[in-house]
Amino acid sequence: MDRDGVINKKKDDYVKSVNEFVMLTDVSKAIKLLNDKNYLVIIVTNQSAINRGLLSHEELSKIHGIMKQELEKSGAHVDAIYYCPHRPDENCPCRKPKTDMLEKAIQEHSISKKLSCLIGDSESDIVAARQVGILGIKMKTNGNILEVVNKILEN
Repeated sequence: MDRDGVINKKKDDYVKSVNEFVMLTDVSKAIKLLNDKNYLVIIVTNQSAINRGLLSHEELSKIHGIMKQELEKSGAHVDAIYYCPHRPDENCPCRKPKTDMLEKAIQEHSISKKLSCLIGDSESDIVAARQVGILGIKMKTNGNILEVVNKILEN
């Protein structure tokens, strides 16, 4: 799944510190449901604020640490986090909608493409999923991921 706008509140000027990280409603419940059904929960996120000079790798690590702590309070966890620090103009192969982050996750975790999906809030998420051969599910930015996860589990 994507991070900004899916797991935490998306900000127009980027989430640049732990103080700006706000987990969205029911994220922990949604991820716990996936954990309980033995789904891997992997985050793939573009974080161009790093190469824009607005966020350090260390601060991003702290943000992810806070996110993991919040999830753990509900008995939920993520299995891995992949991020791309590049700006769009750097044209790197890992920045969504390109697929290197997804391909790396698929390979490193022996993921079945047929049994996987990417939940995202932007067209680049859906394009990346399609290009790598998995289902892309677009949700409303800052929406309720629990509704999306419940629909996935119903099918």
